[in-house]
Amino acid sequence: MSAPGRLHVGFLDLGGALGRRYGGLGLSLETPLTRVTLRRAARLSATGPDSDRAAAAVRTIATAFNVSDKVSVDVEEALPAHAGLGSGTQLGLAVGAALVRLQGLNVAPRALAASLGRGQRSSIGLGAFETGGVILDGGRGTRDEPPPIVARAAIPSSWRILLIYDHALAGLSGQRETAAMASLPPFPEELADRLCRLAVLGAMPAAAEGDAQAFGRAIGEMQRRLGDHFAKAQGGRFTSADVAEALAVIEARGVPGVGQSSWGPTGFAVLGDAREAEALAAELRARFASRPNVAFEITRGARRGADIEDLPGDAGAEGLLLTGETHVRR
Repeated sequence: MSAPGRLHVGFLDLGGALGRRYGGLGLSLETPLTRVTLRRAARLSATGPDSDRAAAAVRTIATAFNVSDKVSVDVEEALPAHAGLGSGTQLGLAVGAALVRLQGLNVAPRALAASLGRGQRSSIGLGAFETGGVILDGGRGTRDEPPPIVARAAIPSSWRILLIYDHALAGLSGQRETAAMASLPPFPEELADRLCRLAVLGAMPAAAEGDAQAFGRAIGEMQRRLGDHFAKAQGGRFTSADVAEALAVIEARGVPGVGQSSWGPTGFAVLGDAREAEALAAELRARFASRPNVAFEITRGARRGADIEDLPGDAGAEGLLLTGETHVRR
């Protein structure tokens, strides 16, 4: 089983003055992705990158839904951990969905996410898993469950997303992330008002109409405003100085849709044309050739969520593969 990565463009209201806190905008990615295969086995085992987290997810879901954890898990591909791409959520959902399917159960991804403790602040990863596309979540209210997805728009197939990695750094997670969130200054209501307007009347309709420039202007402004608010906690508008430099080059070339996903360090740029993306990537690879920690990848937005496929096998050795739309095993 495998699931698409995601970019978290930003929260809409950390203050929650209207009774709903966080809210968020994001988009799902064709690559990189999480790819796992589960098979029945005599005991639980897991191999591959992030195998410890995969095994932990199996145990959690098995307990939550009263099913056997006697499976072998092969993590064939995993999203980079703590890079802002949603690695923990996608791995947990992929393993959980495959496990319950293998046991003959039909469990909604939202229920899996709640059992895994995912979606405490954002449902962007859940939306990427369920449907793909550009996703708007409505913020966390009083219910103890992931926030609702209130809107989705398909990502035009002509768009390209340039990812900028800094392999020398990791974004905040766990207790460090919790402490960083607690250290932030009060979130001004006028900032929340502007961010909501940019998301609802800027980014979402621009995506629906396939206007990459208008989409970029909306998310670019969101990133600048949020980056300044988070600057004290992450050391600047962006976590990585190298990523910040690359984004400045891209923005200087007239591309407005640049930013950092979640706590980073991964940066991104949304472009409406494949040739433009290739030219920018080539320029940046040459510029950063002496910095091996920096890498660039061109991808497209995922237009659907995770896929699951039964694998043939003898009795007692049946398996399931969950894969993204460009990696379906036939």
